[in-house]
Amino acid sequence: MKQLLTILKYALLLALSGVLMWYAVRGQDLSRIGHYIVTANYFWLGITMVLSVLGYFSRAYRWQMQLTASRHKVPYWNVYHAMMVGYLANIVLPRMGEVIRCSVLRRTSGVPVEVSLGTVITERVIDVLVLLLLLGSVMLLEFNKFWAFLQSLFADKYDSLAANRTTLLALAGIAVLLLVVFGYLLFRNLEKLRQYTLFTKVVGFVKGLLAGVFSVRKLENKGLFLLHTAFTWLVYYLMDYLTFRCFPETYGLDAKAGLAVLTFGAFGMAAPVQGGIGVFHVMVQSTLLVYGISKEAGIAYALVVHGAQTILVVFMGGISFIASAIKSGKMAKSLASVPAVSLP
Repeated sequence: MKQLLTILKYALLLALSGVLMWYAVRGQDLSRIGHYIVTANYFWLGITMVLSVLGYFSRAYRWQMQLTASRHKVPYWNVYHAMMVGYLANIVLPRMGEVIRCSVLRRTSGVPVEVSLGTVITERVIDVLVLLLLLGSVMLLEFNKFWAFLQSLFADKYDSLAANRTTLLALAGIAVLLLVVFGYLLFRNLEKLRQYTLFTKVVGFVKGLLAGVFSVRKLENKGLFLLHTAFTWLVYYLMDYLTFRCFPETYGLDAKAGLAVLTFGAFGMAAPVQGGIGVFHVMVQSTLLVYGISKEAGIAYALVVHGAQTILVVFMGGISFIASAIKSGKMAKSLASVPAVSLP
């Protein structure tokens, strides 16, 4: 039953992606979209793919720094391959890539899943902070343009929310009250819970998770960590900005437009659907509409950017999957060859 529910969940998410893709292209001239894609200048796209490879290398090195700070020295290529397998998994299983890459790292390097997962959570928190910083920058630089667009887009929904403000506040109050009651009951029954093996295992897992989360505080070179973080996001920005050069309609867009596409496109990629499919395309197309780019050109741009990155992840992730499978097999044989120690 549980497996059936899991399959149903991913099927529904895939269906949602399909609906959003249909929404992005409905009522448009498909031949015109195809013309944009066929006649695009792929020289600039090639440059962005080279930069993407460098970005993945940098991101893997940053993760290795976190693992080292959590007292687990892991060879660089083991870290890189595990990360790329995780990205490959995200294309099929939304948000499961983070868990899968930690599982791969455990099999290839023996790092406990809870520790590596803690470092991944820290990585995601940092990315969210950077994304919020970018969002603030976009709103500061292009406030009037986006405010007018959002007002026209959400005017009716805003009026509906305003009319039901009391209900929303009541629901929020009930949620906070339930959270307080849950915390109180947990505190009161803490000693009883400690008697259960499952609770002890959960506590141990959480401790390992926190060790990974706070590993960033023990980094030997925090400056280098921040440098790799900045470089990763610079690569993301250049991927979007340089791809403007692929199409005549987007060729003249400035750096601020690139920042906007990066920000809202990143929100689309963070959505819990397979590889951000559909959500990313709608977000990017809508952002480009703000800058006067037609829907056909906007969706063509989104398809080319997303398609190129997906192909790259499939290629690099496929190689990493094979390499990790070979490595984990060798590790298993090595552990099996260790003689058992008999106790007196």
